[in-house]
Parts: sequence; C-alpha cells; structure tokens
Amino acid sequence: MKVIGFAGWSGSGKTMLVERVIGLLEARGLVVSLIKHAHHDAEVDYPGKDTYRLRQAGCREVLLTTMNRWALMHELRGRAEMTLDDALKQLSPCDLVLVEGFKHAPIPKIEVWRTEVGKPLLFPDDSNIIAVASDSALETDLPQIDLNDAAAVAEFIVAANGLG
Repeated sequence: MKVIGFAGWSGSGKTMLVERVIGLLEARGLVVSLIKHAHHDAEVDYPGKDTYRLRQAGCREVLLTTMNRWALMHELRGRAEMTLDDALKQLSPCDLVLVEGFKHAPIPKIEVWRTEVGKPLLFPDDSNIIAVASDSALETDLPQIDLNDAAAVAEFIVAANGLG
C-alpha cells in the first residue's frame, strides 16, 4: 500500500481537501482508505445505543455489523494510543492510504497551509513534506499546488506514488 499524509494546522482545510481528493482518486479506479488522527476524545458511538452501553459495561472491543458496513470499536482502557504503523496494519489491502493528522509521522506528506490561519509553515522543519497545497505563493523549492485545485492535488499524489 502507498501512504501519503496531509499535515497542517487546524482550520487550514485539510479535511475539505482530502474529501475532494478521495472522490477524484476513486474515479480513477483506485482503492483508497483513510486514517484520521484526532487530538481529542472523538466518540463514534453515543449514549443510549446498545453498542455504547456494552462498551461502557467493559468490553474491550465491540464489532457492529449491518448490511451496509461494519465498525470495530476498540477501547484502550489506559493502554497507549495506537501508532500510525499499528493503524496501517488494521486496514484491508488498498492502492493508497491517505493519512490526515499524524503530523510528525515519517511518511511523505503534503502540507496544507492557508494564509488566514496565521500559523507557521511546517515544511522548513519537516523533511517528509514533499509538496505544499496553499492559497498563496510561498518561497520554497517544493512543488506548490493551489489549495483550491483538488484535481491538481490528486494528480500530484498519483504521479508521486507511481499510480498512473
């Protein structure tokens, strides 16, 4: 599986860009998976649902299956947070894994940078950043892609990973 990350500050537009890029990559016939890292306690289940009650009762894992999808919820219960390598091992084979978050992981990444966020650029301190998707021109030798041009970002990913 090829892996490429999207790194950037909150509010830079990572999720919106990734969402648009996924559709374009899928339209090319690629099988795409995604790993998203959240810095907060994200809840995919909610009080009142059977699966929530069973997790609260003490189950380490709860697997929910329906005719359209299945989801496995795994409670860490004080154990260490999953690493990116651990998360990758959980995925079924695919052509490409997009990673949103895991900003400091040693994987090829596209930095998503928006002027109005007012945060510093990441690429000067991260040699794993291979391109920048931005809303303004930057001083760098890295490839620069218009943040609003999802097709150009998708094309860059395909070319950089030999998926064409």
